[in-house]
Amino acid sequence: MIADLLSLVSSFIVNIISTLGYPGITVLMALESTCIPIPSEIIMPFSGYLVFLEKLSFFSVVLWGTIGNLIGSIIAYLAGFYGGRPLIKKYGRYIFISEGELAHAQDWFEKYGSVSVLFSRMLPVVRTFISLPAGIAKMPFWKFATYTFFGSLPWSFFLTYVGVIAGENWQSIDSLVRKFDWAIVIIIISLFSWWLLKKLKNKKS
Repeated sequence: MIADLLSLVSSFIVNIISTLGYPGITVLMALESTCIPIPSEIIMPFSGYLVFLEKLSFFSVVLWGTIGNLIGSIIAYLAGFYGGRPLIKKYGRYIFISEGELAHAQDWFEKYGSVSVLFSRMLPVVRTFISLPAGIAKMPFWKFATYTFFGSLPWSFFLTYVGVIAGENWQSIDSLVRKFDWAIVIIIISLFSWWLLKKLKNKKS
């Protein structure tokens, strides 16, 4: 079930951070920002829990988490920058990205590029994939890097603080997920069905 999968992912993240400390946080957050679905919502709160246990420093956790975001985002940005439309044309169908959606993303970034990169860093899911279209839209690199860093900073701060506040209750998160196991499944199936119907409708149009 979903809870078992989340538990497996959580165990992997916890083991990496427990073993490597700050480098582990940096690597995991970098992977998350290169469009690999490793949830920062587990990485940073657990790191905050280690802060609660006085094994790590709060501000060091926030800093290295933000740096990890920046590294991973740059990798995704460069993939979009140098791959561009040919990359999407060749591989887009495997991740359900059409050329029309790419054109829309480019227009959007030309109009709202700086603001979108800054504020989308604080939005779950969206923050993971924002760098690729930013690169495709040829957003200036230093502006991209600056907004990525300062957009990621409050997100890392907030999630780390959540872990600190959770404190001894960290272990109850797994049981909480299990209580809402079926609800999570129903929500995911409903959202996927809505998305699939929308894609099929657009394709017919």
